Amino acid sequence: MARNPLRPARFDDLGLRRALGDRMLPLLVAAMAFLAALALAGVVGVRALAAHWQEGAGAALTVQVPRPAGQEGGKTRLDHVLAMLRDAPGVASARPLSEGELAELLRPWLGAGADRVAIPLPGVIAVRLIPGAADTEALAARLAGAVPGTLTESHDVWVQRLGLLAGSLQACAWLALAVVAAVAAAVVAIATTAGLAARREAIEIVHGLGATDGYIAGRFAGRVTGLAAAGGLLGALAALPALLALARLAAPFAAARPGADPSGLALPAPLWLALPALPLAAATIGFLAAQGTVRRWLRRLP
Repeated sequence: MARNPLRPARFDDLGLRRALGDRMLPLLVAAMAFLAALALAGVVGVRALAAHWQEGAGAALTVQVPRPAGQEGGKTRLDHVLAMLRDAPGVASARPLSEGELAELLRPWLGAGADRVAIPLPGVIAVRLIPGAADTEALAARLAGAVPGTLTESHDVWVQRLGLLAGSLQACAWLALAVVAAVAAAVVAIATTAGLAARREAIEIVHGLGATDGYIAGRFAGRVTGLAAAGGLLGALAALPALLALARLAAPFAAARPGADPSGLALPAPLWLALPALPLAAATIGFLAAQGTVRRWLRRLP
């Protein structure tokens, strides 16, 4: 439809400002953007914590020495294994657990009398490995050969379980994000349909005067895109204090990570990139949903 040079640039020939108000749709999109920010925070947070926990579990080793006070090679069995561990390549540290620490480990199963158990307990050594530098199977074989009965337990099973747990939680977060996007598109489609119904007569007149489907869809999509972008920006701003509060709650779990902010006042870099992208994503969803809704509605006109 050709533009009339005598018509003001912002002339609202379809009455879209009345058909698509600037309150309800932005607020609904803001709520969707807020939920999307929380879902993204779940994806980023689970990924970071899982990587941290898997790294810690994968670098840990537990060595049990039966009859730790017995003699082996001129030393007690425990001291002999401890010396071998400290000399082994790829071992960052090796520390025997005290009787109090052993009692604390047994307390969930034996109750308050864990420190008075009558059976002989093995010596337990907590080992920290240099990631990727230790051959745990060869190390276990050497320890068992030098001190018979020594058991070496890696945490590979727990690493695998943590990986599965992290993957399932991330899948749930991505699914929640997809549901939020679908609901946002449905909200835009419903609002656009209501606007079309409210301005049906004006649209039919303009359409009969030669306005193309693309022109009418573009006018609706332009209005919806602006409202959706405003709602996305509002939702992102509302989500920022909530994300900072969640980061503060999660700070104790990530405090041991190198470079982590123990106060929890810093968000991960991916979230700082995701928050500004929410208005753009909301505008894109609004534009596509409005275009599709208007064009389908126009095809049904007589």
